Amino acid sequence: MGNILNGPLISIVMPSYNSEATIEESIRSVLQQTYLNWELIISDDSSIDKTVEIIHEFIANEPRIILIQHSENRGAGFSRNDAISKARGKYIAFLDSDDIWHEKKLEIQIRFMSERKLALSYTQYQKINMEGVKGKVIIPPSVTSYSELLKSNVIGCLTAVYDQEILGKMYMPLIRKRQDMALWLDILKKIEFAYCVPEVLAFYREGHNSLSSNKIKILASQWEFYRGHLKFGIFRSAYYFSFYVFKALKKHKT
Repeated sequence: MGNILNGPLISIVMPSYNSEATIEESIRSVLQQTYLNWELIISDDSSIDKTVEIIHEFIANEPRIILIQHSENRGAGFSRNDAISKARGKYIAFLDSDDIWHEKKLEIQIRFMSERKLALSYTQYQKINMEGVKGKVIIPPSVTSYSELLKSNVIGCLTAVYDQEILGKMYMPLIRKRQDMALWLDILKKIEFAYCVPEVLAFYREGHNSLSSNKIKILASQWEFYRGHLKFGIFRSAYYFSFYVFKALKKHKT
């Protein structure tokens, strides 16, 4: 399939904060998409580096890019929600300002969703480091449900697309951590399943200290998500937390 000129509009939500080292590559991965009918809504969370300057350089030549600037830092969840509120597309897609898409990501994924009339989909993705060196490929299950997602957040935010014509606009709860997982769970309360495109269509950038130094914080945040946000009792929380720990260890094993 060549360039798609007449497909439904896709709104791409990109939060940014002090992303001068990576955002140019992220934006270029959108510009290189073979699917052409998109808008990129960048919601900048009061960056103090050259992030906004870089964005303006792209805007000068690309009317499909829209910048929202915040006067104070409010967090990635607020930034994503602000962009979602202004999104005009049938589909809502997510890409952080340090991650990258395969050039056919939207083309392949939207065709996958359209043919199956899906409300939520995700894809396989690959880890890269700060220098762009490719690492482990993450292969999520081909289908997931509310109960299965509680055990492990298999939907990478950079891969997710939902259909707002089916679901209505869905926002990320403004909690400290796990905003994306909370959104997928809210969506899966409305539909039976979400489905995975069986191709690597995105690249997730890991910082130098993103995993090893934060394992305890990640686990603590997940426990708080069960107990605090979802209001699960201690035994139900322990049940899902045990699955989460096992799957997290398996996922991040190198």
